[in-house]
Amino acid sequence: MQLGVIGLGRMGQIVVERVLDAGHDVVAFDLDPEAVATAADAGAEPADSVADLADRLGDEKRIWLMVPAGEAVDATLDDLDPHLSDDDVVVDGGNSYFEDSVRRAEACSAAYLDCGTSGGPAGAELGFSLMVGGPAWAYGELTPVFDAVATGPDGHERMGPAGSGHYVKMIHNGVEYALMQTYGEGFELLHEGRYDLDLENVASVWNNGAVIRSWLLELCEEAFREEGSDLGDVADRIEGGSTGTWTVQEALEQEVPLPLIYTALSERFGSRADDGRFSRRLANRLRYGFGRHEVQRRD
Repeated sequence: MQLGVIGLGRMGQIVVERVLDAGHDVVAFDLDPEAVATAADAGAEPADSVADLADRLGDEKRIWLMVPAGEAVDATLDDLDPHLSDDDVVVDGGNSYFEDSVRRAEACSAAYLDCGTSGGPAGAELGFSLMVGGPAWAYGELTPVFDAVATGPDGHERMGPAGSGHYVKMIHNGVEYALMQTYGEGFELLHEGRYDLDLENVASVWNNGAVIRSWLLELCEEAFREEGSDLGDVADRIEGGSTGTWTVQEALEQEVPLPLIYTALSERFGSRADDGRFSRRLANRLRYGFGRHEVQRRD
């Protein structure tokens, strides 16, 4: 299969590499020429514009967007639209708001698949978890690519109609907020509690057979190993918040109580007051663990 990839940041480059490794052909474009050169070095065919990428693809175009959510997606679709027909398929692999995905699916000349992507740069070797919304036939057409980008056939699934993929990913991120907050609070009590504990050892023991073992707990262990039990100079500041905000907004609209996710979101915003909460500092470090987001440091 031939796939066009637009957007060659950390995640886009991983999509390119995994698709190439699976034996498919890739045409790649990004506004940054150096990113295009990196993809070309990996074996992709470089394109110098969106139009050039479309011209290099066959009559039935399969295109994966990995550009930042928001205006960049709409701008890219505007550039692509003159080159698309209803036989083509466009995948939005970013963290778009699900209602934007519904709107784009209705307006796009091609079949539009909204693809929630979980796993982050740290999961590149294993592959991602992909939650896909949109037409069943388009999902079927892209299955070989989804197999390559995901952990395999079990790592992706069609969730339902347009918007459902990003909807499921939005709520996934809300759950992620709450899990990070829970680990942070537990380790804060251990850190401030009765005993002088090696928190790396605690996390390691918990990760071997305990009910609460998980990848996030493995990342706690990594954080304490690399930063120390007191987390060194890791700051009490947690960036991000858009997908958690969307999750809470949807809960309010549907009248579904989400006290844990709401509290975790509040803690994330509260961290910007910089009052030194240990749990927030751990959450800050965990975002590096799974997404390689920059670790905010104390002065």
